[in-house]
Amino acid sequence: MTHVPESVHALDRALHEIFAGRLQSVVVYGPPAKMMRTLAIVSTLSAEDLRACAARVTEWHDAGLATPLLFAAGEFGRSLDAFPFEFGAILRDHIVVSGRNPFDGLSVNPADLRRACEVRARGHLLHLREGFLETRGRSDALAVLVVDSADAFAALLTSVARLVDPGNADTYDADSAARHLERTLGLVGHPASAVVGLAGVDEISSAEAERLFPLYLTAVERLVKYIDTWK
Repeated sequence: MTHVPESVHALDRALHEIFAGRLQSVVVYGPPAKMMRTLAIVSTLSAEDLRACAARVTEWHDAGLATPLLFAAGEFGRSLDAFPFEFGAILRDHIVVSGRNPFDGLSVNPADLRRACEVRARGHLLHLREGFLETRGRSDALAVLVVDSADAFAALLTSVARLVDPGNADTYDADSAARHLERTLGLVGHPASAVVGLAGVDEISSAEAERLFPLYLTAVERLVKYIDTWK
């Protein structure tokens, strides 16, 4: 992100009106999206402050802004261990709109990221197994399961690649992360790349789902074992 639109500056002015001298920082973060994402750091945060912000939410949404994240001073840093994926992405891609940079000196602990990767990978594996049972053997339902899980799988692979190759963390997107995983785990048939390629796709054929799912499931099983033993 290199440009801060006027709508974000308008949000900044509104937050200054609400919090006055308690507003420490306003940040816009993340890649381009339908609703631009922002956060604010304030010295104190009360129920009255929340009511004042709530009165402006419709205005902000109409301007193409997502509801801002609000943090009391120190909360973001203390939350890095709980949200290493989400907050790590903010650390990597943000612009300070006003105030000081609230992220100076902050970084995600690799142990926290490894634990979060394991939780997500194991959860994804359980979701696929449960989802397969719930298809009741219907290949059209299996096709829906594969497509609907593609976005989450892509996000998981990106995080894992950044975990195991931190020196090149900023170079990984979902496609390169999938190829990295396939090389690392010796996967045949390129199942990770195939599933990642379905992110944003509306549907696939039943035949394609029947072909791809066993390879997909094997890839996730191997990924779980890999993360479990990674140090």
